[in-house]
Amino acid sequence: MSKTETDQNSGEEKATQADQIKQRMSKIKHKIAIISGKGGVGKTLVAINLAMGLARNSRTNKVAILDADLTGPCVPKMLGLKEKKLGSGPDGIQPIIGPEYIKVVSMDFLLPNDETPVIWRGPVKMGAIRQFLSEVSWGEVDYLLIDLPPGTGDESLSILQLLPEMDGVVIVTIPSEVSQAVVKKAVTFARQLNVPVLGIVENMSGMFCPHCGESIEVFSKGGGAKVSEEMGVELLGSIPLDPQVAADSDEGIPFIMKHPDSPASKVFTQIIKKIEKKVN
Repeated sequence: MSKTETDQNSGEEKATQADQIKQRMSKIKHKIAIISGKGGVGKTLVAINLAMGLARNSRTNKVAILDADLTGPCVPKMLGLKEKKLGSGPDGIQPIIGPEYIKVVSMDFLLPNDETPVIWRGPVKMGAIRQFLSEVSWGEVDYLLIDLPPGTGDESLSILQLLPEMDGVVIVTIPSEVSQAVVKKAVTFARQLNVPVLGIVENMSGMFCPHCGESIEVFSKGGGAKVSEEMGVELLGSIPLDPQVAADSDEGIPFIMKHPDSPASKVFTQIIKKIEKKVN
């Protein structure tokens, strides 16, 4: 086959996928991406608890998560879905059903074990993203949350370009100065792609001392508020550090589900209400 014929076939395949993506996404009311300028800020933690909160706020909400971090998928572990494997049906790839009937798709469900790395170059990763969007049988969904990898690389660019009807992005940061700098890049990235920025979530925002109740600023203070003001983006909320949050995640239980009365959960509930108001 000549190069011209190969390019033509590739173009036709992408056009078919684009039609399939459009058809799949037409059944989803709201599409929100969770992004961060850097790793280690708790982006996936925010994504799964946001999904859980949306599902529990109204028992009629149908929620799904696409774990688009192909090389570092963590959603299954944090939702207690390790060892699950994706299946297929007449309508395509079938998502795994998690807590509160949340539909979940992740690269982790396709790997043989935890030690298996995903060693893919950009074009292969882009093909996997297109396949997830075009072949997964999401069905009727109210909220699809997309947990993107850190930074503004291939996966994030592909998804925001393939889904121009996105409701917006939620940017996760921590209070440190280093994080403030990369958050600005994430805001600019979304704006250049004409995707609304729903707001910024500051994670690890101080910690309440278990002995005296005083707040301890572990990673500086006020970084989220500062960058929100400078970039003209709403600060949706500041989630305090809580050792129980990490313990719950390791157990595969979202913390707003296990500890709904904790300070962190109460802040998260307010964040969810703000997001719902923005997209509805």
